[in-house]
Amino acid sequence: MLKQQLNFKLSQKLSPQQIQLMKLIQLPTQAFEQRLKQEMEENPALDTGSEKIEEYDSDFSNENTADEDYGTEKIEADINVDEYLSDDEIPSYRLSANNYSSDDDEKNVPFASGTSFHQYLTTQLNTYRFSPEEREIAEFLVGSIDESGYIRRSLSDILDDLAFTQNIYTTENKIENILTVIHQLDPAGVGARDLRECLLIQLERKELTIPIKLATLIIKKSFEHFSKKHYDKLLAKFDITEDDLKDAIEEIEHLNPKPGGAYSGSNRMIEHVVPDYTIQIVDGELQLSLNGRNAPELHVSREYNNMLQGYKASKEKSKSQKDAVMFIKQKLDAAKWFIEAVKQRQQTLFITMSSIMHYQESYFLTGDERNLRPMILKDIADQINMDVSTVSRVANSKYVDTPYGTKLIKEFFSESMTNDQGEEVSTREIKKILEITIGEEDKKKPLTDDKLAKILKEKGYPIARRTVAKYREQLDIPVARLRKKI
Repeated sequence: MLKQQLNFKLSQKLSPQQIQLMKLIQLPTQAFEQRLKQEMEENPALDTGSEKIEEYDSDFSNENTADEDYGTEKIEADINVDEYLSDDEIPSYRLSANNYSSDDDEKNVPFASGTSFHQYLTTQLNTYRFSPEEREIAEFLVGSIDESGYIRRSLSDILDDLAFTQNIYTTENKIENILTVIHQLDPAGVGARDLRECLLIQLERKELTIPIKLATLIIKKSFEHFSKKHYDKLLAKFDITEDDLKDAIEEIEHLNPKPGGAYSGSNRMIEHVVPDYTIQIVDGELQLSLNGRNAPELHVSREYNNMLQGYKASKEKSKSQKDAVMFIKQKLDAAKWFIEAVKQRQQTLFITMSSIMHYQESYFLTGDERNLRPMILKDIADQINMDVSTVSRVANSKYVDTPYGTKLIKEFFSESMTNDQGEEVSTREIKKILEITIGEEDKKKPLTDDKLAKILKEKGYPIARRTVAKYREQLDIPVARLRKKI
């Protein structure tokens, strides 16, 4: 049975302007520049540059019309342009880059065009004689090479693909023969099916010396012992001295395990990091500036002001004029919302990074990661009276240019641990000490995770072995056995 009920519900929703602001805050500099360009293309009421509308008739308003299509609807056009140009609390010179002026042209990083990795390999095939079918198979094999320079698929899979996609029916032996030609292409090792084959291809191209002979023998017959660094077994198996083994291993270490990455014309896109902030040390004090190089000043277009003035001056207002002024009103409102969102974004970014900078002042003055204080998002959110999600949006995918290099902001955040003196220290500090300890170890007898845990405990950081293993993996440091050197 249907019933009607009256319920009261309290809910909180974000306005379109707040959603727009949140989206702008999380954008890094380059994406923000693209967003600005997009908005200016979509909204002709937005303009850039230092030009401002100084004269604007704030008394201008629309009259009530008797037009039957409008009735008593009032056309609201009494918009005060000064609201679009309100001053920020932060001085404008703190929101712009130090080394640029408003007259500078926008400078983009050029990308040099060139030959892709696969095009480079295909061109080399022209130096070999192939039948039409062999040529198609060779080009198919080249197309199967990944960005590291390997063919990761089995010959049976390639054989099936050639039949289904290229209508070529051949044999695995014929593919294998053509693959030996691919192995002769540059860079050396390209087209290998695994690391072992890749290293052997490169060793075969080297001058045949005693260390090269031994290195080839080790890779062919004892690759597993070599990869696991079981040097004692290698010494016993090949009846060689430590010096002989050391020379052979040195030759292997000079080989390239990813030959595809050595080609500078690879079609991988290079990401250019544009810092969102700059921190400098001036007279022993930290100075923060927000990168506004490609964030131009926004204001309402003068042409739209002239349109409104023309509408006011006209004695008879047609329906088309009224439609036009309503369009202008909508665009001006959208322009005002966007300008305010951009200003709030600049302020939010500056205030948040300023708080982070002062919280980690010791680190920014010295550059020593051991001086990083434990810091979580809530610490900064409490200081600036903002939500944790806002701080997260600011810290995510943003970079700061420091005297010690360009750093990802979220790297400054870390959890805390208590040392043996009861003081809270950053996990980043412990990781740095762990990294230094491993770097100073005897590589002939590398330290196990148990020994590393004992050393850290002696230094005042009582952490468990499994925690040491977790931090070591986060630092991309292999286990003791794989760090061993002869």
